[in-house]
This record gives sequence, structure tokens and C-alpha cells, in this order.
Amino acid sequence: MVTLTEKAAAEVKRTMTQALQTEEAYLRVGVAGGGCSGLDYKFHFDQSATPEKDHITEQYGVKVAVDKKSALYLDGTTIDYVDTLERRGFKFDNPTATKSCGCGKSFSV
Repeated sequence: MVTLTEKAAAEVKRTMTQALQTEEAYLRVGVAGGGCSGLDYKFHFDQSATPEKDHITEQYGVKVAVDKKSALYLDGTTIDYVDTLERRGFKFDNPTATKSCGCGKSFSV
């Protein structure tokens, strides 16, 4: 399961409002081949999810959908939002990753 922190959920909701997303929108989290370490984290808004194809949860008012293939690589991952002088953005803490790139946007298992 992928977990959003309260701070990450607040930022997702803020972004959803700015992007004029409807209440039915999901935050779709997944992985795709690529990046410096082999797999890239992907997330975007999606208007549909199905229990047959996705793991669906609701956290702090945000509906999260993870396709079952990506869930194998993301199990136990926590997504936080960081806003410091050095970095601003979403941070993935993935316990299944054996290596990640310096920017934290790709990983390998």
C-alpha cells in the first residue's frame, strides 16, 4: 500500500483545486521503466479507477489509485511533501528500493 502523509495530501488537494479537478479524481501513483536507476515514480490525476485493476484507498480526503503491477514495487511507500530552502516537492520513501538516484525520482529493486 502507498501512504500519503497529511502534508502531502494537503498539497495534492491544493494542486487538484488549481488544476480544476473534480471530486471524482484519483491521484494515480505508479512506476514506469526509465530514469537513472531503472524505474521512475509516476503520478497524475485520473478520473477513473477500478478495484479489478487498482488498489484504491482514501487518505486525508484524497483518493489514491495504484495499479496492481506498480503496487509490487511500491508496497510500503510513503509519499511526503517537503518545502525547505534546499528542496520543494514530493518525496518518496520506498522500503523496496535498493538504490535510488540523487534527485529521488527513480529507483531500482
